[in-house]
Amino acid sequence: MVLIPSYNPGPRACETVAAARACWAPVWVVVDGSTDGSAGMLQEMAASDPLLRIIVLPENQGKGAAVLAGASAAAERGYTHVLTMDADGQHPAHLIAEFMRASQAQPAAMVLGKPVFAADAPRLRVNGRKVSNWWANLETLWSGIGDSLYGFRVYPVAPLLRVMRSGRWMRRFDFDPEVVVRLAWAGVPPVNLPAPVRYFAAAEGGVSHFNYLRDNTLLTWMHTRLFLGFLLRLPRLIQQRAH
Repeated sequence: MVLIPSYNPGPRACETVAAARACWAPVWVVVDGSTDGSAGMLQEMAASDPLLRIIVLPENQGKGAAVLAGASAAAERGYTHVLTMDADGQHPAHLIAEFMRASQAQPAAMVLGKPVFAADAPRLRVNGRKVSNWWANLETLWSGIGDSLYGFRVYPVAPLLRVMRSGRWMRRFDFDPEVVVRLAWAGVPPVNLPAPVRYFAAAEGGVSHFNYLRDNTLLTWMHTRLFLGFLLRLPRLIQQRAH
């Protein structure tokens, strides 16, 4: 199933969800305490579409918390894998089926989108993620994570829930990079597929909740924790790589 965490996504939310529904069913949206009226619009869409489900969280808890809520509900319904994508139109809905096929071919793996940036992508965002990618690959002893931050992915639900429920982190902006490292530690292999990403200007309905100071501080603390965990796991990781 497709799982879309959504927080104040702006006017592109309904367009994004419609594009996802045109390519896959079912699609679930977890509205993470949005205050922009998008919950009502999405619920109107779902009223005439039984394969679209809207889960509304009363307060903003963060992207990771929204994914955890959706994945937990999906597991209760018997779903084994979820494809996550953002609600703001940046991710390529037309590649959903391709990513699902890759997941079906290797169900034990996580299928990670590797972003293909357009020429107008913000340089700060493009270059900044290289730092996080380097750390994620070091922390997993270069297990093959193509990109640690791109949220267009397919996760096997059971290991995803085990990893997320094992600690209190991975609930906000730190979700995407930390969960992929911890899944790699848990033995979930990555499969990388290229996928375009588009950054919309405000005039095009683009919305960004990225705060340079706050979120980079969060990422720094996250990688500090992960590096300490990496040192503790290093002998086992070396043994895994040897085999």
